[in-house]
Amino acid sequence: MNNSVLYLLTVLIWGSTWIAINYQLGDVAPEASLVYRFGLAAIILFAYCRYKKLSLSFNAKHHLQFMAFGVCLFGLNYYLLYNAQVHINSALTSIAFSTLMLANIINARIWYKTQITKQVYLGGALGLFGIIALFWPQISDVEFGQQALLGLTLSLIGTVCASFGNMISMRNQKQQLPLMPANAWGMAYGALFMAILLLAQGKSFTFSYSFAYLSSLLYLSLFGSVIAFGCYLTLLNRIGAHKTSYASIMFPAVAVLISTFVEDFHWSIFTIIGFSAILVGNLVLIAQPKHFRLFRSTTSSNKRMKKAN
Repeated sequence: MNNSVLYLLTVLIWGSTWIAINYQLGDVAPEASLVYRFGLAAIILFAYCRYKKLSLSFNAKHHLQFMAFGVCLFGLNYYLLYNAQVHINSALTSIAFSTLMLANIINARIWYKTQITKQVYLGGALGLFGIIALFWPQISDVEFGQQALLGLTLSLIGTVCASFGNMISMRNQKQQLPLMPANAWGMAYGALFMAILLLAQGKSFTFSYSFAYLSSLLYLSLFGSVIAFGCYLTLLNRIGAHKTSYASIMFPAVAVLISTFVEDFHWSIFTIIGFSAILVGNLVLIAQPKHFRLFRSTTSSNKRMKKAN
């Protein structure tokens, strides 16, 4: 698939998973739901690799790398974000997770000496402003006491864990390790980590056989994990962490758009401003550098003309 299709699939699928996750919360412990989600996703990927005759044999060093990858991206990331929502609303969690782009910019610079252009900073700033504007009605009433600060801290730590997972995935691909087998092992290790964490907390494995739980579990495993992570991590290596992670800003916007039709969400001036800033930021980010330079040169020319006048 070309990059545009991969990006669109990532944004649309992850934008819809926020609704599916709501059906996972309830009688089943979040840790258990994550074990089921990524365990099932790993089984699907292992079966796919066998069907495609992709090797699943790796040395101990690679398995340690897959383990770190899985624990960061499919374990701690989700565990911390789920627990954050006990203390704060989903709007604040979305805003905190949207800082993934900043975390990836910093980590890509540290890990891989990636040069970041002004174009990326401008696009990212517009996107983050848009996310805050989009959710401003929900966050303006929040009292930032100890509970809110705890929730934001957990969200930000979870986001940093996700960024570390992104960097390890990039290393996997730079070492020519095939994506699908790497994802299969990573999800398997992530599920195993969550199972150990669940038992260490004295919780038990329960299950819900309701249609809502089963259908959302299948959707999150196949689409939200196997397909979306496959698309996202492929893009990560193709176009870089800074551009790919703009998806973390786009999919909360998609979730709001879906909520408009599914949950009768009513738009306000903040929704319009937020969406506009997010879309403009995305256009700035994906614009060809020559177009961005043309924009800057035109702006500079206008400033010189004003000074001359």
